[in-house]
Amino acid sequence: MALIRWEPAPFATDFNRLFNSFFDTPTTAADGSVARRWIPAMDLAETEGDYVLKADLPGLTDKDVHIEFENNVLTVSGERKVENEESGKGFRRVERSYGSFIRRLTLPEGVDADAIKATVNNGVLEVRVPKPEAVKPRKVEIAVGTEQPAIES
Repeated sequence: MALIRWEPAPFATDFNRLFNSFFDTPTTAADGSVARRWIPAMDLAETEGDYVLKADLPGLTDKDVHIEFENNVLTVSGERKVENEESGKGFRRVERSYGSFIRRLTLPEGVDADAIKATVNNGVLEVRVPKPEAVKPRKVEIAVGTEQPAIES
């Protein structure tokens, strides 16, 4: 199984630190509450027959998440809403992030939209996208002598 990863070049470290600090900076909403921007962590793996996307979506249900596939683009979106807590006297700290998110993944031509399956279990969303036939590896048998080779799928 091949895992797709992106690793920044060494010279990009300062830029990444600046970029990350922007997204980690709390924002103040109109009601005065403080919220952090939320971008759920997602992994993409490739198996022999599928692309598998896993996303950590703690606290969300299947009704909070939307999955669409159009023009070879898989879109996962949703929102984790702020829990309205009454705070009395004393100290209060908010570190969990809230808000809407959208992530897009461009897939190869020929994906069957009706074959895409999504499940959520313990706050982890798993989306399985079967590879198009043209992308799946094929084993080619080697013929001995005058036999004709067979192709398996």
